[in-house]
Amino acid sequence: MTRLPDFRLETYFSRWEFTARHHLTASDVQTMTLGELLALADDEDRAAFENLPLGYTETFGDPALREVIARTYDHAVADDVICFAGAEEALYLAMNVLLGPGDHAVVVTPNYQAAETVPLALCEVTGVALDPDRDWALDLDWVADAIRPTTRVVSVNFPNNPTGKVVDPGEFAALARLCDERGVHLFSDEVYRGLERDPARVLPQAADLSERALSLNVTSKSLGLPGLRIGWITCRDRALRARLERAKHYTTICNSAPSEVLARIALKARATILDRNRALIAANLPLFDAFFAEFADDFQWQAPDGGCVAYPRYLGPDGVEEFCTRLVEEAGVLLLPASIYRSELTPTPADRFRIGIGRRQPERGLAAFADWLRARR
Repeated sequence: MTRLPDFRLETYFSRWEFTARHHLTASDVQTMTLGELLALADDEDRAAFENLPLGYTETFGDPALREVIARTYDHAVADDVICFAGAEEALYLAMNVLLGPGDHAVVVTPNYQAAETVPLALCEVTGVALDPDRDWALDLDWVADAIRPTTRVVSVNFPNNPTGKVVDPGEFAALARLCDERGVHLFSDEVYRGLERDPARVLPQAADLSERALSLNVTSKSLGLPGLRIGWITCRDRALRARLERAKHYTTICNSAPSEVLARIALKARATILDRNRALIAANLPLFDAFFAEFADDFQWQAPDGGCVAYPRYLGPDGVEEFCTRLVEEAGVLLLPASIYRSELTPTPADRFRIGIGRRQPERGLAAFADWLRARR
């Protein structure tokens, strides 16, 4: 196994996620119960779940699930899809298949830590930072300048975790063209796709833009079903997809059969679930707007373009690390401080924290947060 550093986010969550009274930094939308999900199933899928043999499944994933996933793309078929145990396995194996000694990768920051640390364990990596002073803009000229003759991968994530940034669709298409022109695989983490506040900002999926590109997605984030542990990569490069399958033989081999049927049900009901989740975020945002308006001297707030996390700035003199530590210890309110998103590749803001806006009834957590802040005055 590739030697990797501690996963800062998961280490932090191991300490606080299930003990803090108010989880205000969740990266997924409010989940559903098994009964609620099964209520969305058609008769055929409900019967398939109830009568499912608990044997091994295909390494590529359940054919019926892959067919449903393919329908979410404009230019993909079921054979272009391979399923994994969540997005993390997919990312890890893709980077190990695409990169090795002597290769080079370009990674946009800030990001989900594995997007940076897995490539760094395999080859040379150059970071390209989103610009916080220009609404987290991505400079395509910086990406172009970072690409070398040995570059094999450009890795991006939009809607971005933690900033919530969504770039312009034309800009994203230009990035895909740039990668094709340079013979580079665009690896696009699209796990928050479908939660954009403005439907006009929904990006095309990378696998639809290029036969070389890899689109990563999962049931965990936009659909709010992390317990299923079903992710996938869609890529029209059949030889590359075959290499991904062979790599999976050394990890999970195949996915959970019940989870694949449940994921199939969820994806067939994708429009209904996304409508529910976007409505939840839309109802929550005024609560966060009001909270940060009351404490405007302490924070600089901006709602995300998409996804269900935001990355406000903390303005207090004690610094965001001490602030987040005291908040969870004294008020039981969990946030993720900027150190979780620090990068070895580029400077990243040290005064930010991640807050989640997709869980039901955030009022209680915000009230505890507000009471703690008022008591400090």
